[in-house]
Amino acid sequence: AIDASGIVKAVMDELYEYFGTDKLPAQVRIALACCLNMCGAVHCSDIAILGIHRTPPKVNHERLRQGWEIPTTIASCPTGAIRLHPDK
Repeated sequence: AIDASGIVKAVMDELYEYFGTDKLPAQVRIALACCLNMCGAVHCSDIAILGIHRTPPKVNHERLRQGWEIPTTIASCPTGAIRLHPDK
């Protein structure tokens, strides 16, 4: 998964002037998926931005258990792709 906030801000900075005006011929749906699971149905949008990793992410299980908001992070993924390793 990626952090979407930077990408969303960059897209919105470029397209802000078009919101609330009639400059475009029709409504445009823009969506961002933070991982390849595309749980937000971005493939149904007119413009889809898909975030991917260039290398597989590595999880530091020791730091993860020391203070990250695990329940919130796990609950945020409706496809169950984010989960704790059962052995660690």
